Amino acid sequence: MAKAKGARIVITLECTECRSNTAKRSPGVSRYTTQKNRRNTTERLEIKKFCPHCNKHTVHKEIK
Repeated sequence: MAKAKGARIVITLECTECRSNTAKRSPGVSRYTTQKNRRNTTERLEIKKFCPHCNKHTVHKEIK
């Protein structure tokens, strides 16, 4: 039997500055994965994380 679907889901966080800035030092976009409780946090997450492409702390938003 399969387990019931839980409240926690895996989400992907993507750098907002890498996506919008085309003239940066390296190609690519910084992405992190984390989990969130879909019952408690229904809106999309925005967390400040380190972006190795921008070489500074930037806002990472939830995608998909």
